[in-house]
Amino acid sequence: MIRKKEIQEMLDVLKINALSPAYSTGQVWGNAVSSTTKEIKSPTDGNLIGTVCLATAQDYEVVVTKAQAAFSIWRKMPAPKRGEIVRQIGDKLRKYKEPLGKLVSYEMGKIYQEGLGEVQEMIDICDFAVGLSRQLYGLTMHSERAEHRMYEQYHPLGVVGVISAFNFPVAVWAWNAMLAAVCGDVTIWKPSEKTPLCAVACQHIVAEVLQENDLPEGIFNTIIGDAQIGKLMANDRRIPLVSATGSTRMGKQVGKAVGERLGRSLLELGGNNAIIITENADLEMAIRATVFGAVGTCGQRCTSTRRLIIHDTKYEAVKQRLLAIYPKLSIGNPLQEGVLVGPLVDSDAVNNFTTALEKVQKEGGKLLIGGQVLQGENYASGTYVTPAIVEAENHYEMVQEETFAPILYLLKYSGEVQNAIDMQNEVNQGLSSSIFSTNMLETEKFLAHWGSDCGIANVNIGTSGAEIGGAFGGEKETGGGRESGSDAWKIYMRRQTNTINYGTHLPLAQGIKFDV
Repeated sequence: MIRKKEIQEMLDVLKINALSPAYSTGQVWGNAVSSTTKEIKSPTDGNLIGTVCLATAQDYEVVVTKAQAAFSIWRKMPAPKRGEIVRQIGDKLRKYKEPLGKLVSYEMGKIYQEGLGEVQEMIDICDFAVGLSRQLYGLTMHSERAEHRMYEQYHPLGVVGVISAFNFPVAVWAWNAMLAAVCGDVTIWKPSEKTPLCAVACQHIVAEVLQENDLPEGIFNTIIGDAQIGKLMANDRRIPLVSATGSTRMGKQVGKAVGERLGRSLLELGGNNAIIITENADLEMAIRATVFGAVGTCGQRCTSTRRLIIHDTKYEAVKQRLLAIYPKLSIGNPLQEGVLVGPLVDSDAVNNFTTALEKVQKEGGKLLIGGQVLQGENYASGTYVTPAIVEAENHYEMVQEETFAPILYLLKYSGEVQNAIDMQNEVNQGLSSSIFSTNMLETEKFLAHWGSDCGIANVNIGTSGAEIGGAFGGEKETGGGRESGSDAWKIYMRRQTNTINYGTHLPLAQGIKFDV
């Protein structure tokens, strides 16, 4: 078992105190104006990790004011020099990788290897952002007017709001904050109320770099609060961009509020991701990808595999292989070596899991395995469940919804691969998708414009495990946002078209004559 001493050592290294403040503007921490607090307990063992102060509207004003002041300075620093600060943040993350990965695991519930992987993702995006700091390219184009030059350039946008979810308590913030930083923006981060201590740790790490470089307060800001803080952020005209990760319901509220003030929103919302297994699939590869996609992070990834669409000639073989593997899955303390499935994040998640299984069975679904809430000394938190497999139909209401838990729906298709693609697309979400086939004709149809309608479409790999080099995001009710790699940086900047007349005449465009 993991010792209490080991947990305390981790918290001490990351400067997590018994009572954490409500907000931080760079190096300076502040306590909430009110005394409202929230206890943070680990889903791993149910023990109290710490208590956080919850920020008020007054606290929020302090943070925004500091951020605006910092932006006026940060935006004037050359982009490569901003990249140097991000490089140093990446180095600090390397230094704190093990304790921070352990805290991610302990506070959120994902296994330790996934916690380390999440911190590595932060390091990788720092590396990406450093290179990007010298590649914020614009465009040049030819003018129709003689002795004129036209080009486009990108400028910092301003204060960027980041609202993150519990399932990736640090990586998604880094995706946004590090790209925004090299673009010349400052950020205000509202982490999930379920995993605020990870954010406190990250702010301490960033503060070390800011202090070492004698940089002003307010470049990287963290504010811990409830939904009211998120609402303030969404409605604040001083924040031109709000990046929000979470449920579709939450995203619609943020998108509406930001849209009404004609701001920008970057939304990364729900996923109802499917793997298609065709008659030409390599089943061993497909099974491995399915199991990780369905039970990794206890089914609490946006990209978790929720539906498995199997050709009727392979259906029984796939089902039997999964039924043989699931009983062997090691479920337990995520910090324990060899464990593959940790707990759900809290009791609400457990209730959603059991309720979804009850509903889908009433619709006609057949529970093949799993679905239990585990009891006993090793599962004292009450948040451990056995991953479930359900035979179902694609049109069932629960199959059409995203349940953030380890439930895998087995669906059967026959005939051409287009039938499976159509099934995959018949949901409101459009994040990640995958096909397993050794037939090029099938895989190319899947990737064609009439194929997968998701933002991510993979061939012979699963739905989970995106790399930071590619743009991450989805379509439909997933929100349409793109984060991380490729040209996702552009949303953090404002584009400007410039025309320069280096002649001695003033010709008008389109040959218009306007002589006075």
